[in-house]
Amino acid sequence: MSEQPPAAGRPRVLFIVSAAHQLTMKDATLHTTGFWAEELLVPYKAFTEAGFDVKFATPVGLVPQPDPRSLSAHDGAELDHLPDLRAPLVLDDVELDGYEAVFVPGGHAPLEDLATDEIAGRLLTEALASGKPVGAVCHGPAALLAARRDDGTPTIAGYRLTAFTDEEERRGGLADNMRYLLEDELVERGADFVEGPAFQPHTETDRNLHTGQNPQSSAQIAADMLEALGK
Repeated sequence: MSEQPPAAGRPRVLFIVSAAHQLTMKDATLHTTGFWAEELLVPYKAFTEAGFDVKFATPVGLVPQPDPRSLSAHDGAELDHLPDLRAPLVLDDVELDGYEAVFVPGGHAPLEDLATDEIAGRLLTEALASGKPVGAVCHGPAALLAARRDDGTPTIAGYRLTAFTDEEERRGGLADNMRYLLEDELVERGADFVEGPAFQPHTETDRNLHTGQNPQSSAQIAADMLEALGK
């Protein structure tokens, strides 16, 4: 879907969403995944209730799917009422000037596509450099792995942040068969990783970067970003 001009008088937030439906494991098996429903819906409602128009974008405009493990009957019904999610923008068509902030929900899916997506990395680098609030929750910070400055250095080097931790990954039962662990990769790129208690709300804000550790942090990261936006 091509990007349309913003509606007059209504500020917009861009949600960069993974379109991966499967995560390739270390043993080459495929683990069913997708975005985590709570991590998309809770911030979506917070932004829209605060007067923002939310637009979704995925790599090459593929339709994202929720991780079935994240769905309740209520979540499924709410997602069905988001028609824009079924017709996302193409990441490469996005012009950041039309947005006030950028947000990346998690689920394991970003580990499969956004972590290596140069376009997502470029958009996040541009957003951080511009001063726009940038948020990512749980595995959403995987999109920052692809972010590089013009000199080739990792964009997140020197940033304090959080994400789904190695400990949480182990408790979830997937760590031993994963090709890489997000916390380790963020640290490798020079991030100052701050770990909170497992599966408890925890967010970090460093300059205009806002990160949340897990699904339980979805409401707080939205609140952090809205505060930065003056809402």
